Amino acid sequence: MKKAAGLSGHQPAADLAAGRSVPAASGNVADLSTRDRVTQLLLERRAVTAAQLGDALGLSPAAIRRHLDAMLADGDVVAREQTVRGHRGRGRPAKVFLLTDAARSRCGAHHYDNMATAALRWIARTGGSQAVERFAAEQVAALEARCQAALADAGDDPMARAEALAAALTAEGYAASASTIASGGQLCQHHCPVAHVAAEFPQLCEAETTVISRLVGTHVQRLATIAHGDGVCTTHIPAQPPAQSGKTVTTVRTDR
Repeated sequence: MKKAAGLSGHQPAADLAAGRSVPAASGNVADLSTRDRVTQLLLERRAVTAAQLGDALGLSPAAIRRHLDAMLADGDVVAREQTVRGHRGRGRPAKVFLLTDAARSRCGAHHYDNMATAALRWIARTGGSQAVERFAAEQVAALEARCQAALADAGDDPMARAEALAAALTAEGYAASASTIASGGQLCQHHCPVAHVAAEFPQLCEAETTVISRLVGTHVQRLATIAHGDGVCTTHIPAQPPAQSGKTVTTVRTDR
């Protein structure tokens, strides 16, 4: 049996996207507002743990769980195990929650994705994969220029530059962070504005990785991408070899 509008315990996403207000059958306006805020946060950050949602919205663990359980039951969100790179502590990894494609579509999030995908398909048909690669490189060129300006005072150390780049990418809406690990460092992007398009056209991810490498100043390796279905885009920054002392080392043969 179909649910009547406004009887599912939350304001329908399509009405939210259109700016329409739907009265609650229960009269609990606070619940409607909170669920809309959860939806908006998931749209912005894509994959978020219950603890992160609770912190961002000022909700207790029990309260955020209640909303997430309702959204899971309605098919608006899915839960996945959080991807952990490197050493993992004891216990099971935390779960991250993501909006389903159906929920994103009702919010209007796919409108521009669909248009961009159609445009790239046309470029691929008429110009081939190299044309798509050139288009992707051009798209990230402006982002690179803005981030390059933000890294002006970061120095030459790759990790220092990665931290400055994370701040610049966060300002661009990527919710990025940089951290040091045993094998070097990693740059994580918790949001990707073109994830659905990049799922079909990985050239966008490749162009972005090339830009990250240039900005950080060293070779990097992409370990995971949101477009590929991972919760976070993770870029590994290998540890730098120790600087050479400049001394000449002489090898003396003893087999004569």
